[in-house]
Amino acid sequence: MSAKSIINKELFTPHDEKMLAAVQVKRRTKKKIPFLATGGQGDYMTFICLSVTNKKPSHVSITKVKQFQGSSSFIKRSQWTLDQLRQVNGIDTSKDCPEFDLMFDNGLDQWVASSGGEKCTFIQILHHSCQRYCSARKPEFVNCQSKLLGVVYRCKGFFNRMGKDLGSHQGRQKKQGNSILHSAADSVTSAVQKASQALNERGERLGRAEERTADMMNSAEQFAVTAHKLAMKHKC
Repeated sequence: MSAKSIINKELFTPHDEKMLAAVQVKRRTKKKIPFLATGGQGDYMTFICLSVTNKKPSHVSITKVKQFQGSSSFIKRSQWTLDQLRQVNGIDTSKDCPEFDLMFDNGLDQWVASSGGEKCTFIQILHHSCQRYCSARKPEFVNCQSKLLGVVYRCKGFFNRMGKDLGSHQGRQKKQGNSILHSAADSVTSAVQKASQALNERGERLGRAEERTADMMNSAEQFAVTAHKLAMKHKC
């Protein structure tokens, strides 16, 4: 069983939560702490975990988890609510770099992930969770690659634009065209959401998910063009 699976099983499942994502990190700048809470110095692994409660209304938390050298157990060290998150800084938009920053109400943490891909997966899921669960003020995502933001929302925006393009049609043709597009939007959006959920569970293979999303977008565009031609044919 992987470390992330153990963390979910030991720390979140007993509290009726599920872990959405986790990334193994190290600090870019070390804090000056002469002694750890365990009473001495030692090596440890650190994970930043994103979790959500199973009960409604849903509450999302960001938790710092550590495993100290010589111990098989994981412990929670710090925890923040999603509402306390103010900014996510991806550092570099040109490549999958492992560095990123999390700014909260009470401070800034600067991290280096175990890999650029793992960091990208975490930020993508974090962004999706903010869009879904933040009811008021949403955190700012800066210096993040566009592929990490708005996968589902680009699909919705595309179909909204196509719906407006067909808005000039009248009567039955308009209703028929819009119905086709809305049905396609629901189907594709649902498929993208399922792909995103699969990504949440695996926490890996970001590249493949992006390729599948691009394929679905291309198929959706072809479907929309066909629907538009059909509506024009009925109008004639």
